[in-house]
Amino acid sequence: MSSKQQLIEQIIQAWHELQRQTPLVQCMTNSVANNYVANILLAAGASPAMIDNPFEAESFTQISSALSINIGTPTTEQTQAMLISAQTAQQHQVPWVLDPVGYGAVLKWRSETVDQLLHFKPSIIRGNASEISTLAGSQVQSKGVDSTLDSQDVYAQAKSLLQHAECIAISGESDYLISRQLDAVIKVNGGSHLQPKITATGCALGALTAAYSAVSSPLIAALASHTHFAIAGKLAYDQAQTVGSFNVMFMDYVHMLDENLIQQYVDIEILD
Repeated sequence: MSSKQQLIEQIIQAWHELQRQTPLVQCMTNSVANNYVANILLAAGASPAMIDNPFEAESFTQISSALSINIGTPTTEQTQAMLISAQTAQQHQVPWVLDPVGYGAVLKWRSETVDQLLHFKPSIIRGNASEISTLAGSQVQSKGVDSTLDSQDVYAQAKSLLQHAECIAISGESDYLISRQLDAVIKVNGGSHLQPKITATGCALGALTAAYSAVSSPLIAALASHTHFAIAGKLAYDQAQTVGSFNVMFMDYVHMLDENLIQQYVDIEILD
């Protein structure tokens, strides 16, 4: 059983490794998110590459440090590329993150694609409470891609998803992480209510989780990325309370995060 202080030390170590290694992250994300996701990864210290066509997918995944798949606005070619890259990542031990945006009965085609992607064993599955709940088999009504559930209500049923992935990350007002590595739930506090008001923050969090998975275990990768966002969101809101200004400050704090800020503002709990 890891102590809270041990987890904090591992978050700091993961942050240092991210800066040192500058991992190359292949991002297959949605059309409204590409620019924002790339900028967040650059700000955090990673190197993004938005390669998402089936003709280049296999060769590029082989040279990538990590892969992020976000099923937000799938096209036929992009879903082909996702399946190729996920299979390649599994074959070559490239860590990868699956973000099952909009999973559910209404969007049947994409949901069937997610079901296929699960066969290639993502390192981490990351999503909001409604997506994770539906993926775990509990049919809930989600409002488009926005969550209608509290993340706290979901982590018990999300344990079933550990048959597919090493770690499940459920984002919300507080974030909850479960994993095969630790027989406990980790709660990450912080952030701001303005984060969901900015397009692609969830997509960017998935990509940052992939970046951290290139330099640490799945649990620590998810913990480090969610802590990174939680601290940046809290500090940005302390400086700016309107959406536009907050967005700029959030990007700044994603970039300015360091060991001292992590030590000072990290807010995690280990739950039974």
